[in-house]
Amino acid sequence: MPINLLPMRAALAATLLIGAGTAARSAHATPPSFGPTGRDLLFSPYKYVPRNFDAATNTLQVAATGKPIPLAGRGSLVEDHVPNLVTVTLAFATGDCGNEDWGVPTAAITKVAIPALSKDFVDYVISTGGQGKKFTCASPKAFADFVRRYQSPFLQGIDFDIESTQTPAEIKALVADAAHAEKLFPDVRFSFTIATWAGSDASHAGLNPLGATVVKAIKASTLRHYTINLMVMDYGKTSPAVCVVAHGACDMGASAIQAAENLQHTWHIPANKIELTPIAGVNDNPDEVFTLKDLDTMMKYAVAHNLAGIHFWSLDRDTPCPAAHGKTADPPICNGTDDPPLAFTRRALQNLGR
Repeated sequence: MPINLLPMRAALAATLLIGAGTAARSAHATPPSFGPTGRDLLFSPYKYVPRNFDAATNTLQVAATGKPIPLAGRGSLVEDHVPNLVTVTLAFATGDCGNEDWGVPTAAITKVAIPALSKDFVDYVISTGGQGKKFTCASPKAFADFVRRYQSPFLQGIDFDIESTQTPAEIKALVADAAHAEKLFPDVRFSFTIATWAGSDASHAGLNPLGATVVKAIKASTLRHYTINLMVMDYGKTSPAVCVVAHGACDMGASAIQAAENLQHTWHIPANKIELTPIAGVNDNPDEVFTLKDLDTMMKYAVAHNLAGIHFWSLDRDTPCPAAHGKTADPPICNGTDDPPLAFTRRALQNLGR
């Protein structure tokens, strides 16, 4: 039976009034130590900040339940619909840190979203970069200032989503920034989100050259509190060279597991430093459909092997598609399935006993 976390959140209020910073953060939830159990494995679905944004109030909203409602706060998603969701990933800060662009005013994050999430005792991850974008910092100090700008007792981590445009020098600099920052912010985790294949043949095909550059930079650095977040999606033309094939298509649950095992095999990244992020439902490649059954398969493996985290793209898409959309490739407002609203979020929480 799922655990209702609202009483725990309320009880924490007294702690937050007594002390801030590390003391409050520790009272809320012990950092996963990069070897979690199913109870504390980081489950944090992405929230794409500009989607359904209310410019009049600077409020982040989600429309998965049928109409836009606040992400947090009164009448919100986390209060009224998924009260056991205790972490979300806010995406994406892009450009140069200090002048980063969210697609909405930065104050909507720092002065509205973070206070609302904190009041509801919801942790958050700040994600940078993203598809077709990049995030850079002029110096480790500039990056530390970036972390401070979004810091609260509920900041779980900073994510670097590196997909296409960062140069090797920029990647090396981001890793160095994280290595410097982990000394200043010991409770903050640093994740690197990269594309992957899930080769099920003898090749163990996994990272593309960009992903390999990221992992090499991490392994050559002093960074210790890192995780590698594999985007287990969009493998390409169905073949054992890129995924686990079943019935002529990529088996998305088995392929997610294969991608994690390939990273362990080829790059010697331990399971407790690996996270997985699928696209819920229909992927960019419409032949690839990540189902609730696939989610069960992936999460059973994640819990059994002490993976560091599970995410999915995205809260805004965790709802069935209107008939007009059909099962089109990765529609931004729905997932191309007939599953009920918030089915992926709720199933993931059930898999974690929440």
